[in-house]
Amino acid sequence: MSGGGPVYLDWAATAPLDARVAEAMCACLADPAAQANPSSGHAAGRAAAEYVARARVQVAGLIGAPAEAVIFTSGATESVNLAILGAARASPRDRRHVVCSRVEHRAVTGACRELEREGFEVTWLAPAAGGAIDPAAVAAALRPQTALVTLMHVNNETGAVTDIATVARLCRERDLPLHVDAAQSAGKLPLDVGADDGIALLSYCAHKLGGPKGIGALYRRREPRPALRPLMSGGGHEAGLRPGTLATHQIVGFGVACEIAGAALAREPERIRALRERLWQALQPAAPLWRNGVQEPSVPGILNVGFAGVEGESLLLALDGAVAAASGAACHSAVAEPSYVLRALGRSDLAIQASLRFSLGSGTTGAEVDRAAAQVVAAVRRLRSVLPPGALERIA
Repeated sequence: MSGGGPVYLDWAATAPLDARVAEAMCACLADPAAQANPSSGHAAGRAAAEYVARARVQVAGLIGAPAEAVIFTSGATESVNLAILGAARASPRDRRHVVCSRVEHRAVTGACRELEREGFEVTWLAPAAGGAIDPAAVAAALRPQTALVTLMHVNNETGAVTDIATVARLCRERDLPLHVDAAQSAGKLPLDVGADDGIALLSYCAHKLGGPKGIGALYRRREPRPALRPLMSGGGHEAGLRPGTLATHQIVGFGVACEIAGAALAREPERIRALRERLWQALQPAAPLWRNGVQEPSVPGILNVGFAGVEGESLLLALDGAVAAASGAACHSAVAEPSYVLRALGRSDLAIQASLRFSLGSGTTGAEVDRAAAQVVAAVRRLRSVLPPGALERIA
């Protein structure tokens, strides 16, 4: 996204559709052989199924999984719900305890709240100072009654990275299924479920990678295979876990997006990390400001910044048409309440309301970063110019 239009810094919400992905999807839609139901046994159905099979290899390859371990869904939210509700409901009757954290995506917290209504007990772990979950806290929370551990790899608001490999070993040693929400890490950080064999379930999706919206995947470890109860009934598709006709063209787009992201892992993370730090430095003329979630490791593309004396929604309005950013997670940004993630990090409501998330991606350039920073600094100064005396000093 270059040129003179708005600078798009909301890649964590959704990445713009990659032109190569769009081309592959259009080719699939234009191919008469791909229009049949891929579950049909005739020649046309087999041709469509070949498209799905190729894409399944690509999607699985991004996380180091065998193709047969990938279940296609409508997106990461469905994958998360299938993993959490499916695993908990399939657990033995004497295992009615789940370990989660306070800073998970709402798809995860919502599923865990549903389990609480069903009689499960959920331990809600607090994050460490930088926003990640300490594996030692996970270990301390485990019980003989624990049915599932579910944690995000990368926090969608702060970019903090949890040491999933250590948590995976803890769970493997105790024969506990671990579900990882990898929506913000797949394609942005190296993932290898073969090496981290303690990961039983892992959720990810296409639209965070430059793929289409409406398609996601759930990895389910083959051995030992975690028990899952389907969320829906109606057919034997996707190993009997996700009934419904497969969206061939979306799956094709997902596959290409995964292949592109995987090929770029050797170079893109460090390039994007350098741009993120360039943005942070370029925002310094808007001081006083602070950074939410500063502990390393972090995902390269997320920068969450608070601007003292400025209300985040007002800043977004001031930037509208110039810079696209977010005042919270896109899935619930319309909810008029302070971010529970930043609150868990100890931020006051005023500090939370003064914060914006900027997220960068594969299409972000240095020129865009500089242009966006200049727009933000100018907007912050305009908003502060109308504050009453002493107001700025009261907000930190």
